[in-house]
Amino acid sequence: MKYPNLGKAMAAMLMLTLLLAACAPAATPVATQAPATLPPATEATEAATEAATEAATEAATEAATEVGVPVTGEATVNVADVGTYGSALVNGEGMALYAFSLDTDTTSGCTDDCAAEWVPLASQGAPVAGEGVDESLLGTITRDDGTMQVTYNGHPLYTFVDDTTSGDASGQGMDDFEGIWNLVTPAGELIE
Repeated sequence: MKYPNLGKAMAAMLMLTLLLAACAPAATPVATQAPATLPPATEATEAATEAATEAATEAATEAATEVGVPVTGEATVNVADVGTYGSALVNGEGMALYAFSLDTDTTSGCTDDCAAEWVPLASQGAPVAGEGVDESLLGTITRDDGTMQVTYNGHPLYTFVDDTTSGDASGQGMDDFEGIWNLVTPAGELIE
């Protein structure tokens, strides 16, 4: 089958394309060189940057506070009723704190696998005494890994990974890692 008008249609399209190309505005050359200097920052720009930085810092502080992490890094020791044992030391999140029988007042006997299960109460500064805690009994030791661990009446303090909510005391009296784990009273004595 022949298409007698096909040649005329193609010729018309070619003419239309050439006509449109001829009528199009000339391309403007793109600048290829950046300005030699940028204008100096204005006071308004500096103020906006400072305000944004303050807002970001405030938001980060607020977020850290909401999850119970002290912004300054100091650990808090509080007193709360723990299980059926009465008043005992707890951390800032209400988790029971334990002492380990193999510790001394200057050295932790719980390292490596032990410290993964019995987590040392670390602090990046002087620990904070909550209500009912005798501030004069709070102290710190430096662990082998260089972290600072909170002590109370000479006992390095730990949380136990199997305690899942405040008030739990599943580690009380446990014989684990060749030593005994005990809760600590507000007076600094071990709960037997």
